Amino acid sequence: MPTAIQCRDLRKTYDGKVEAVRGLNLEIQTGECFGLLGPNGAGKTTTIEILEGLLAPTSGEVSILGHSWRENAREMREWLGISLQETRLSEKLTVRETIELFASFYREPRSCDEVLEQLQLTEKADSWVGKLSGGQRQRLAVATALVCNPKILFLDEPTTGLDPQSRRQLWDIIREYHQAGKTVLLTTHNMDEADALCQRVAIVDHGHVIALGTPETLKASIPGGFVLRLRFGNQTPDLLKRLHSLAGVREVRATDGQGADLYADRGGSLIPEIASLAANSSAELSDVHISEPSLENLFLHHTGRSLRD
Repeated sequence: MPTAIQCRDLRKTYDGKVEAVRGLNLEIQTGECFGLLGPNGAGKTTTIEILEGLLAPTSGEVSILGHSWRENAREMREWLGISLQETRLSEKLTVRETIELFASFYREPRSCDEVLEQLQLTEKADSWVGKLSGGQRQRLAVATALVCNPKILFLDEPTTGLDPQSRRQLWDIIREYHQAGKTVLLTTHNMDEADALCQRVAIVDHGHVIALGTPETLKASIPGGFVLRLRFGNQTPDLLKRLHSLAGVREVRATDGQGADLYADRGGSLIPEIASLAANSSAELSDVHISEPSLENLFLHHTGRSLRD
């Protein structure tokens, strides 16, 4: 089967100056659930809109199931289900009317009742969209993307703002679709979401990929695994050298004049040793935050800042 999504040296510049996407390369296999991660402004939404054919790139090549938007756009629209970051739905329609409206855009849509059942919206079929909860509106947005029985499902931050129960309901729906052998491209800045759903992830910042692989492989690539974010009353170069000499510490990075990030093989057991070193260096330890291996820490290691910024 052809590769589901492929892009080469993708670039998008606005006003000739602002580069939202800078030479981005991706290859997503058919049947894969792939996550595109990054903070706000990293270029995720611009990238996904180019791949969906909603936005023209400044340069670069895009292939969807072996076809180009320049040559086969009409047929390609039938292959894609798209749920935008803010899918705007008419509040004056019912849930059923909304799904039927989107179904009318395609030559061979699924039945409305089948989609209502899949998205757990059957009981809300005759309710006005304006009366739905946040979780129900998000499920309806995904329903409008699934009604065409797409080969590839694009989801742009589908669970943003949802409560934990609604988020997990939507995760189950995405899993069910993927387990049927379909391709999913998911953008998110939620680390739990990427870990739970994606076979591979690409972490994007400033418009290009800074890390790519399975969640397990990427987390294992962090030096030591644990990250200790430290704050001191007075930080000195000598203190940083001493911290690096502690057993199990792989890397020490100053974050500013009063902070440092330690990448280490252990977490809590290091704290007494760190506090002792700080006291001997006249630099009081004022705050500690310990994180176990995670995609969040991977982003922190590459960029020096949190993925949730």
